[in-house]
Amino acid sequence: MTLPWWSAALAAGVLLAMMAGPLGSFVVWRRMAFFGDTLAHGALLGVTLGVLTDLDPMLALVLACIVLALLLLPLQRATRVSSDTLLGIVSHSTLALGMVALSLADGIRVDLMGYLFGDLLAVRHSDVLWMALAAVLVCGLLAWHWRGLVAITVSEELASMDGYPVKRLNLLLVILLALVVALAMKVVGILLVSALLVIPAATARSLARSPAQMALAAMVLGTLAVLSGMASSFYWDTPAGPGVVVAAATLFVLSLLRRPARL
Repeated sequence: MTLPWWSAALAAGVLLAMMAGPLGSFVVWRRMAFFGDTLAHGALLGVTLGVLTDLDPMLALVLACIVLALLLLPLQRATRVSSDTLLGIVSHSTLALGMVALSLADGIRVDLMGYLFGDLLAVRHSDVLWMALAAVLVCGLLAWHWRGLVAITVSEELASMDGYPVKRLNLLLVILLALVVALAMKVVGILLVSALLVIPAATARSLARSPAQMALAAMVLGTLAVLSGMASSFYWDTPAGPGVVVAAATLFVLSLLRRPARL
């Protein structure tokens, strides 16, 4: 039986929402939104290297994001420059380097708009398989280390006293974030990837009364945003990736009308 043409896009969007929901909650709690932006911008340089070396684009995205995350984590602690300034410098520098490198690559054509704003409807069933494996890995690791990740988010000093491996948990969090950012670029693109992580989680914060409730609510809200974005793309011929972000932003505005929960 032949699957509908939109089945791969729908599955990819839902899988991404399942990963972005709980991980986005940590991004909101730890104020790491700009960190995610920096990874997304730096990934364009990875795309360029992948194109020049004939490496699979998805693999190049994942490797670039993970390497950049591993470099940024110690660099933020070692440099005298403030964290937001450092991330701003790295973010815009790597984005510019990637675009310049692409322009200098003779005879190579790249869908730059697709990388900048995503192309959810171009997702293939092979991409969905990789995203399903990533969703199992990300959600499984988050569930396994949930208590420790919440503990270091509240206080790294207290978490260390309670016996949690703070450095390893921080490393795990940034690697998972890098993985999800790389996968999200296929759906919403470089310029909107942070929005998919932050907006559903920020919306869920006003609806939930515990960290676990917030993570689950963010997953549900992200899924609703994906479904709404795809519906708008189908009925009004709008770009699917930006449509998902607009739907998520609409849900956030509606949540402001509700009395905030205590979290």
